[in-house]
Amino acid sequence: MTYTVLRGDFVIRYADLPTQGPQPDGDTIKFKPDTPALVEGLPRTSGRPAQINGRGISVRLEAIDALETHFSETHQELAGANAARDELLRLLGFTNVTYLPDRPNNVASADQDHLRGHVLTNGIDANGRLIGFVFAGEFDGPDGAAVFLDEKVVDTSANALLLGGGYAYPAFYSSLPATLRMHLAETSRTARAAEVGIWARSTADPNGAATVLDLASLQQLVCWPKLFRRLVPYLATGAPDFDGFDAWLRADPVNRDDALFLLDRLEAGNLHDVVQASGHTIKLTAWPEDFIIEPDPAPPGSNPHPGRLTAGDVLILAALPDPIGADRSHELVTLLNTTGVAIDLAGWSLHDDGRGAQILTGLLSGGAVTQISTTGAVQLGNRGDSLTLVDPAGVSIDQVSYKATQVHQGRTIAFGR
Repeated sequence: MTYTVLRGDFVIRYADLPTQGPQPDGDTIKFKPDTPALVEGLPRTSGRPAQINGRGISVRLEAIDALETHFSETHQELAGANAARDELLRLLGFTNVTYLPDRPNNVASADQDHLRGHVLTNGIDANGRLIGFVFAGEFDGPDGAAVFLDEKVVDTSANALLLGGGYAYPAFYSSLPATLRMHLAETSRTARAAEVGIWARSTADPNGAATVLDLASLQQLVCWPKLFRRLVPYLATGAPDFDGFDAWLRADPVNRDDALFLLDRLEAGNLHDVVQASGHTIKLTAWPEDFIIEPDPAPPGSNPHPGRLTAGDVLILAALPDPIGADRSHELVTLLNTTGVAIDLAGWSLHDDGRGAQILTGLLSGGAVTQISTTGAVQLGNRGDSLTLVDPAGVSIDQVSYKATQVHQGRTIAFGR
């Protein structure tokens, strides 16, 4: 499955509003994208538009669920919750982070308030956050590029490192490709078998039920965070025990009784199918990597796939990477305007796989094609390459690639559009 690259800055503190800044935890962090327009074009899994403003957008790390540092004025075991938060910030490069004594979720000081990084995302979640894998440092390519995410790259993400280090539980939504889910499930099982991190103290799982007398005792436990997020509002109803928990879940199939796909049975189910509760004891009957969570459904009339208004308006039709004679300044890229109106290419750019960029100019009439001669900033590799067309807002409009076996001197490669 392809993911969209978003380049930008991870932000943990607002210098002008330190007490109102981000509250990073083990699976969520603020991100300020270089090109906010790219966010608006992402799929909206549950129909909720991106909650983005001038300071950025929150990123919900795909595939993991860390202990809660703050949820409805409560928290889980703070040793594990803070350890996950601190490790995420360390992986992203933040150092010497301290927190406000009276606001322990707000950063008081750090060597860096923000750091460069990138997110590989495939959409927006039900809370308007980016769903993605997060990485420290720059991405070697254009903003908005579509990249195929494989197991090797996933293993370098903060998400996988947190899971493998026992800092977080797995939480696999259907937005996660099956190959990555199976790979990360093994990562989680290995951490659990080694009893590293949270797995040394995990409870309310198939290995044994937890005894919960009240909210205070719940806050001391290490358990699957989504289960914790269901127990907190249930206990807030004043229920004396868990005898009514199953009925309470079933009463709200969207916000409480999450739809699941049960991998051991190969059938659809709900959260109540993997929870056993009675009296003051509660447990999951399946490990979190053994079921897939369905996102909240999109409400009627919403558009889960807004798309970008300009994506695909101009296509890269063909390329001549190996002209007869000298290559430099004789390589050609052919563009097609698929719309019925002229498009001004001023400010557009063409990027190759070697991070070269060539600024374009000129008016491309509706339905017309044009040939771009490379200037040297962009060089078409004879051993294979990729080309990305980017508009003035930084949005990737089209991307193509070719292999060395397709390159023949004097012959143009057609991309079969």
